[in-house]
Amino acid sequence: MASAAVLNALDSLRKGQFVLVYDADGREEETDIVIASELVTSDAIRTMRKDGGGLICTTADATIQDALGLPFLAEVFKQMGQKYPVMNELIPNDIPYDVKSAFGITINHRSTFTGITDNDRAMTIGKFSKLAQEAVSKGDGWGVKEFGKGFRAPGHVHLLNTSGRILETRFGHTELSTALVIMAGLVHSATVCEMMGDDGNALPKAQAIEYAKRNGLVFLEGADVISAWKEFEKG
Repeated sequence: MASAAVLNALDSLRKGQFVLVYDADGREEETDIVIASELVTSDAIRTMRKDGGGLICTTADATIQDALGLPFLAEVFKQMGQKYPVMNELIPNDIPYDVKSAFGITINHRSTFTGITDNDRAMTIGKFSKLAQEAVSKGDGWGVKEFGKGFRAPGHVHLLNTSGRILETRFGHTELSTALVIMAGLVHSATVCEMMGDDGNALPKAQAIEYAKRNGLVFLEGADVISAWKEFEKG
């Protein structure tokens, strides 16, 4: 059985509320504000940029990646290397806390104006989530064409791709947050933002815990999510 904290977090996500997720001591040692992508609002984006302050990103699990043809950005750069040799020099093969970069492409919905406003980013994320769900359901490459009709790249929403098997080789916020929305029975996409401190570093865990208490939010350790996910996968 998942811990009470994880169960409370899943309930919060279903209600469109934030949960806070700390990855692990000795890893990034960062806390992310997490929300289900399908329930993102303009107010949520505003809170993330003001109270989080890091990069607002939207995750996609392997089923969404397959349905929409989403690449890892490092793979795109690698293929560009012949024409632009500098891209070969920039391969992210020395990340101290992970086996590979999760970064995918950046997108804007074609109905946005600049793409960066709270309203624009909420629109892009919401419509991405809706399309992702439909594309996974329909299959047969339907989503690739529809993705191009509705979105342009580059844009202001950063996509993060999970590994093929979640929480087996990578244990960061991309995996942890996506595992949570899957366990909650939601579209397999979370929107996340790192919490930054006022000293130029990540917000200390103790301060993130205080923020959660002050705002009535669930705070989770990555280990709690990993444990719940292992049980969830057993069926």
